[in-house]
Amino acid sequence: MMYHLYHIPDKKIGVTRNLNKRVTQQQGYKPGEYEVLESSKDINYISKREIELQKSFGYKKDTKLYKNLFKMKINVTEQTTTFPVHLTALQEALNNEPNLTWTTEFGKIALCPKLINWITTNAIESRYNNQRSYVYNKALWEAFSKINSLESLQKYITKFKPGTTEPNELPVSGNAIFDLIRNWAATRKIYEKGNSHTQYVKLQEEAGELAKALLDKDKSEIKDAIGDMIVVLTNLAYLEGFLVEDCIETAYSEIATRRGKMINGTFVKEVEVHEEEIL
Repeated sequence: MMYHLYHIPDKKIGVTRNLNKRVTQQQGYKPGEYEVLESSKDINYISKREIELQKSFGYKKDTKLYKNLFKMKINVTEQTTTFPVHLTALQEALNNEPNLTWTTEFGKIALCPKLINWITTNAIESRYNNQRSYVYNKALWEAFSKINSLESLQKYITKFKPGTTEPNELPVSGNAIFDLIRNWAATRKIYEKGNSHTQYVKLQEEAGELAKALLDKDKSEIKDAIGDMIVVLTNLAYLEGFLVEDCIETAYSEIATRRGKMINGTFVKEVEVHEEEIL
């Protein structure tokens, strides 16, 4: 989980995990109207650094460290784990508690993004207090165990870079990196002075670079070209009024249940296969 120290000039310095939601949607400042000073996965470091920078820039210091703003007391019984928030606020509350742990009779539970998604999907509103929600401990433990096993496998797979013995760091979370790309583009006035047509031309240039890298079997250039294309697509989407994350989700929702087969190294969807066989 990545934390970002953002600066709204002459206004404030703050910390958030989601720049688009916290700074743009909630406070009204678009990319280019704020800057990202630092980013870190260490909530302890970023919490202390926020206070240091607030003092350095002459802003009013927060009375509490960022890491101490979100403290949720949960109630664990033999059967259930109860959270002191309404169902609609549960996901945000859990996201604000990245280091939250508790113990059930089945074992110790530690939050992670996938478990948060499971909890918010399966939580039930309390019959006695609609400002509380709960999950059953046995199902929670089974979900946690499954997620933990998958993440352990992922960490093992990504321990080394493909084909090398060089350490391989886990990637930055998707939304965070896209926010950083948009902020980078805005500060360079790409959104102000550029347009979709120039970004499309840039995309074709990068596609050409990728084609050359593939022909040369140059892994470093292949990686670089793919990254450049993603950056361009992020900016192209924004210029057209979309977030690239939404575009990706839309595309995936369309292909998720698509059926077909591989023909000459290409996946051909079922309707196209049928038409080809008729011809």
